[in-house]
Amino acid sequence: MAETKREIERKYEAAAGTDVPDLSRVREVATVADDGVTELDAVYHDTPDLRLAADSITLRRRTGGSDAGWHLKFPVAVGVRDEIRAPLSDTLPPDLAALLRSRVRGGEVVPVVRLRSARDVRRLLDADGGPLAELSVDTVRAERLPDGPRASWTEIEVEAADGADPGILDAVEKRLRKAGIRPSDAPSKLARALAETAPGDTPLDTAPPGEPGTAGAAVLAYVREQAEAVVALDPAVRRDLPDAVHQLRVACRRLRSALKTYRSVLDRNATDPLGGELKWLAGELGAARDQEVLAERLRAHLADVPRTLRLGPVKARLRIWDAARTEDARRRAVAALDSDRYLALLDRLDALLADPPLREAASRDAAKVLARAVRKDHARLAARVDRALSLTPGHERDLALHEARKAAKRTRYAADAARPVLGKSAKKFAKRVKKVQSLLGEHQDGVVARATLRDLALQAHTAGETAFTWGLLYGREEAAADAAERALPGAWAGAAPL
Repeated sequence: MAETKREIERKYEAAAGTDVPDLSRVREVATVADDGVTELDAVYHDTPDLRLAADSITLRRRTGGSDAGWHLKFPVAVGVRDEIRAPLSDTLPPDLAALLRSRVRGGEVVPVVRLRSARDVRRLLDADGGPLAELSVDTVRAERLPDGPRASWTEIEVEAADGADPGILDAVEKRLRKAGIRPSDAPSKLARALAETAPGDTPLDTAPPGEPGTAGAAVLAYVREQAEAVVALDPAVRRDLPDAVHQLRVACRRLRSALKTYRSVLDRNATDPLGGELKWLAGELGAARDQEVLAERLRAHLADVPRTLRLGPVKARLRIWDAARTEDARRRAVAALDSDRYLALLDRLDALLADPPLREAASRDAAKVLARAVRKDHARLAARVDRALSLTPGHERDLALHEARKAAKRTRYAADAARPVLGKSAKKFAKRVKKVQSLLGEHQDGVVARATLRDLALQAHTAGETAFTWGLLYGREEAAADAAERALPGAWAGAAPL
């Protein structure tokens, strides 16, 4: 079973025989324990075209040391990575392979670099003997595989201990700098090995095509950004990281909206089928996200009910309901990511970006083309809002408001895509539309919550429990939806077009 460790570290240039200063003089450090030298042997894997390296991801199989095994590292921030570990085996463990699926697709990972290091380790301890950080002087020998060029260097690596204040790294760096030791330009050993063993063999170039300043370049840049977000968020969903499903679903929706909004730029004969596949993927992810939002809403509203009005085992029933539906929704989301249909979608997005189906408007001035498209989406939203507000409260109006909500999302996404070109005007417009979208979203969430509360009340009644509390929550949801409807005309009046 794979385990995850948050790695916070910094790297420094060194030469053979570099003297490390006395780190016990760092204020937080009481003792420096010398653990001696360990021999490490790591083989780094990647696709033949270095897709993982292009995204600053490293995959290695390492022997030697206390953490021998497979290590997969995802960047989190500068100097911060999540390291996912699996036991040592001859082949790549399935858990790690799944996390690479959106990047590797139907290809394979192969050995690309072998690093053999002599690691001289010193542990920095506080006054109670607790670990603060680990400093290692690594003498590295790199070999490009198979039978490629070689390189060697020495570097210093300082890693904060688990649970320690990362600020210790600043204090250690200050001491190292005083001794003339400077930060390394290479973000990782693998990056340095690739650069020094085959300087001309660089990771994939993903620069968007199109003439600068044209509508085609602007739209393709946005489409590429969202397509890359889908690929990057795939492993986060598999790891069940907070908000990952929501972010991936939003990336799908932004992509689909852009393909619809900017049909004057990209040929719909090519993009409409992609839009259908993006709708499918967002739908498969939607079960997990909708359950997450609904459960959080019901828990929060139940917590607001005074204890004297919480009659029956309402908390237990809500918890059981949520656990069962959450697990089913998660299985559905991961199954979609494991499907051939999903991989085909990613390949088609790559093909679209590699050979975009540009129309005549793609060569025109970006500001004019994008502004016109955003205004067209606003007019579409206006028609849906006007229709919804013309209906009397009830089921038909609820449906119309939901359709208006979807139009509001599309309009906001269109403005977001245009921001790099239109600047502050697009930003302010998106902010105005977001207020409308939020009200419509609150209304729709209430509609869904009321249906669920009715089901929970029926389940409670069938089990011989009182349904009082569920009815109370139902009434509160009705009141909240009514308040959102009453606030909508004012918010819409302020949503002036671009």
